[in-house]
Amino acid sequence: MDIMQLTQPLPDLAAWTAHFRAAEIPVLLQSAKAVEQLRLIEDEVDANLIGETVSGDPLMTLRVLTYSAAHRPSRMLTDPETVTAAVVMMGIAPFFRAFCPLPTVEERLQNQPQTLEGLRDVLRRAHRAANFALGFAVRRMDHDAAVIHHAALLHDFSEMLLWCHAPELALRIRSAQQSDPTLRSSTIQRDVLNVTLPELQQSLMHAWRLPELLTRITDDRHAEHPSAKSVVLAIRVARHTAKGWDNAALPDDIRDVAALLNISESATQQVLYELDT
Repeated sequence: MDIMQLTQPLPDLAAWTAHFRAAEIPVLLQSAKAVEQLRLIEDEVDANLIGETVSGDPLMTLRVLTYSAAHRPSRMLTDPETVTAAVVMMGIAPFFRAFCPLPTVEERLQNQPQTLEGLRDVLRRAHRAANFALGFAVRRMDHDAAVIHHAALLHDFSEMLLWCHAPELALRIRSAQQSDPTLRSSTIQRDVLNVTLPELQQSLMHAWRLPELLTRITDDRHAEHPSAKSVVLAIRVARHTAKGWDNAALPDDIRDVAALLNISESATQQVLYELDT
């Protein structure tokens, strides 16, 4: 079921959580088309191919993981932590029954070019952050590299949902940030929404019963854990380099990534460049 776009803030975290739980999660048009193409050759498709096909779309990733958590067989003690694992749990044919056809972002936000561009900014940042986080995890030989990739990809999903379902409020937040870059994001979000986006995100992840590891390493409050630190630093680098590599905050990011990877700062800078190409 889908619901109308919000134009006014909801009163509190419980109301926002209930609203987004009831709202449909649209996906990128390219993901919807790719899944439909795979459906046509269903007998030749496996879970890895599906996972690889949609791995760059945080909204499709979120849609699959929330569906999988809601439909987990009672005999399973833990939820699948990646799209590939979720498809293995579901089976190929049931996956296509559940995810064809798919609602798209482009259809939902047609005739709203400013909103679509705002969402695409967040999606680009998420994609770059996921690349950085996966690169950090691989260099650290972290066994949870795939989950770390998903966590970075999903780190700002509440902002993505805001652009989809409450674009006027998302635009108001962006306008306030552009007017005064010194204002803290949390302050602006609370002023406009009555909640912060990280609060809403954690509330939704718990309400959807998403996997514990994914929920934990997406939460910046656990940033001292090495897996969570990979995600937090990847998000920081992606934010600070969104418009180029000359941001004043970048030297601190490079220092912290160097400490995480246990390499020199000059080597770290080279690693970041390579991961971003």
